[in-house]
Amino acid sequence: MLDYVLLFGKSGIPSAPCSGFKLLLDVLNVVHGSQEECIKALKNGHLLAIAPGGVREALFSNENYPILWGNRKGFAQVAIDAKVPIIPMFTQNLREGIRTLGGLRLLRMIYENFRLPIVPLYGNFPVKLRTYIGDPIPYEPNVTAAELAEKAKNAVQSLIDKHQKIPGNVFRALMERFDIWKKKD
Repeated sequence: MLDYVLLFGKSGIPSAPCSGFKLLLDVLNVVHGSQEECIKALKNGHLLAIAPGGVREALFSNENYPILWGNRKGFAQVAIDAKVPIIPMFTQNLREGIRTLGGLRLLRMIYENFRLPIVPLYGNFPVKLRTYIGDPIPYEPNVTAAELAEKAKNAVQSLIDKHQKIPGNVFRALMERFDIWKKKD
């Protein structure tokens, strides 16, 4: 029986034992682990939230909502091995809530070469957030991880195209909190 969602965090996420960040990760049920541990969790009936873009997408995406997954397909291999569907999700206005200075080339170079996420964040704007769940991409035994990853990427892009006005705008996202600016869908 499903009792909670596990969030998968890559083992490179900082989590010093004495840090408040470790407590936050524990409270959110962030699991540091291998693909095998993810497969085991899925086979035990848990939902598993995986962000293929990871830290890179969180820090370096922008108001145009590019998908920055690169060639990542491990999440797709996990779904294939566990014989479960992938459920695509997208949260509208997410980039407007917290902005980054990820467009600075020096910060991107530091991250890519040393994996140091030292990109300044600003905002915490109280924008209207809506999370959209796409149609599940069913398990198919003859699909490769690369093909499944591409299907997932296309499904997320479809959700972005349908639900996010591009480029994103902080003022518009703030005004969507009020009736006169409600999004039509």
